[in-house]
Amino acid sequence: MKISIITATYNSERTLRDTMESVLRQTYHDYEYIIVDGVSKDGTLDIIREYEPRFDGRMRYVSEPDHGIYDAMNKGFAMATGDVVGILNSDDFYTSDDVLQSVADSFGGEYVDAVYADVHYVSYEDLSRCVRYYSSGVFRRWMMRFGMMPAHPSFYCRRAVYTQYGTFDTTYRIAADFEIMLRLLFIHRIRTRYVKKDFVTMRLGGASTTGYGSWSLIMKEHLQIMKKHGVVTNRFLLSLRYIYKLFEYL
Repeated sequence: MKISIITATYNSERTLRDTMESVLRQTYHDYEYIIVDGVSKDGTLDIIREYEPRFDGRMRYVSEPDHGIYDAMNKGFAMATGDVVGILNSDDFYTSDDVLQSVADSFGGEYVDAVYADVHYVSYEDLSRCVRYYSSGVFRRWMMRFGMMPAHPSFYCRRAVYTQYGTFDTTYRIAADFEIMLRLLFIHRIRTRYVKKDFVTMRLGGASTTGYGSWSLIMKEHLQIMKKHGVVTNRFLLSLRYIYKLFEYL
């Protein structure tokens, strides 16, 4: 089973080495690594070119203008040739060396369309300090009415599913990951499997984790997404997930 890994970059020189090193350390080698760069102005492209030979032909990249991170990820989907596709953000990295092996193993046995697992957040400056553990094990489809979903960075899905149901809706600036998960899991009810494993280490401070402004925009976009798909919810229900999130912080 070939796994496509997509990383979108823009001025990512501070963190990209950690991301790429974690891919290189994987014990499972039937993968392709796709980097979509938005014409970075720092040393990101130099790092990409430096690392490319170490992937022995398993890495491809493009650097061109885009319309944001979700547009860049969609370009990655278009480039992908693997059976299964996952996303590894440019400031995140795999928690262990056997994540891709676990992904491949999880697609064995009874047929599933996608698998997901856990992630944890660390301090941006101190990678040894875990500040939040996000377990996807409690997830049930009905929870999406509250704006909850499995950890998207741990989500690996068959490429054929994206071909059938579509990729990211770039209408949304910050919640397109929730929209695609709602579309796949809640609306089309694809078959999934939870893997009890920590797949990804995430630096706290991404686009959807910073400040009141992002919280307000997430709420606005979640309401728009629910209305688009005919899912009944309201601001109160969507706010309840923040109470649950308090228990994830360590």
